[in-house]
Amino acid sequence: MDFPVAIGYKSLQKQKPKVNVYFPFVIGLANPQAEMKINSAIVSTINKTMIELGYHDSSLIEMVGQFEIKTNERNILSLTLTVYAFTGGAHGMTIVKSLTFDVTTGKQYELKDLFKPDSNYVTVLSSIIEQKIKDWEIQLLGEFTSIRPDQDFYLADHSLVIYFQLYEITPYVWGFPYFPIPILDIQEIIQPNGPLEKLLPF
Repeated sequence: MDFPVAIGYKSLQKQKPKVNVYFPFVIGLANPQAEMKINSAIVSTINKTMIELGYHDSSLIEMVGQFEIKTNERNILSLTLTVYAFTGGAHGMTIVKSLTFDVTTGKQYELKDLFKPDSNYVTVLSSIIEQKIKDWEIQLLGEFTSIRPDQDFYLADHSLVIYFQLYEITPYVWGFPYFPIPILDIQEIIQPNGPLEKLLPF
């Protein structure tokens, strides 16, 4: 199945506190076990994120969640889940989580899975991002040294997009720093037959 996967959505809604969280699920995969694995991972991630942002806290005033499908082709599904919560104070807090799957098996990819073993991908990606920080004159909270080996990412438009949470490397006003890296630029270190190779633009 190389066609886009069918996507539905569900919502969790409450009046007090005001909660309106939408999240996706996949439908009609040829492999029912893969479908169950993907949907379970999505639900688990959205639940953990909501709890982290205070879903069960008495101070919660509002929580809003949405999703975006970033890639849905060539048996690869990559998506983001965004949850915002307000508990009072100057502003609320937002977390973005991303998930990338092989829809034939239900396998969920971590960043390390995208690259050859011993490829030194952390150093390679960190160097690219460090240069973009300089080029774009991004204000940092401290000196940028490296991404985490399990840094947040998603796949979109033939690119690997590395991103950071609020306050992770920048002040709040900078929002979420996103760093798109064209797959062709890192072609030498990507895992053969992995998701990045499948999404090469040729």
